[in-house]
Amino acid sequence: MCGGRGTRLDAETEKPLFRVGGVPMVDRVVGALRDSSVEGIVAATSPNAPDTRSHLDVPCIETPGEGYVTDLDAALADDRLSRPVLTVAADLPLLDGEMVDRVLGEHDGGSLTVLVPASLKRRLGVSDDTTFEEGGRTVAPTGVNVVGDGPDDAWLTRDRRVAVNVNRLADARVAAQWL
Repeated sequence: MCGGRGTRLDAETEKPLFRVGGVPMVDRVVGALRDSSVEGIVAATSPNAPDTRSHLDVPCIETPGEGYVTDLDAALADDRLSRPVLTVAADLPLLDGEMVDRVLGEHDGGSLTVLVPASLKRRLGVSDDTTFEEGGRTVAPTGVNVVGDGPDDAWLTRDRRVAVNVNRLADARVAAQWL
């Protein structure tokens, strides 16, 4: 998923192309996927990120650029994808192939949402704009999910590789420290 505007990042480049540790975030995510057991990579881009689409060396699905859920629905409607589908936001510069494979290992049919405790995000010093209650604790979505048919499940992890997503410049500084 790499078609967002990234307005909170306040950068001069498209969010997926924002460099953390000298490397565009989207390249780090594509590298993590290549280092994992996923069978194929398709990027969901939008009119908000034309340079990202040109930059990528993987097939792209054009989405409307009207928000994560709308773009995800548009991507899932594409004939090139069949469920279950691993979805990964382009703003996870710490993601690696091992973590991707851990997520896939946690998937047991249906859909899987990967969550982290909101307290972990605060402890790491990264933004936690979206939180909700799950199982009696405040959690934050990570931007990594498996979308399938059947019941929804959630996996709570305390792994910084999915807890650090870059929405602001301060988040990018934290991510760079952990690289």
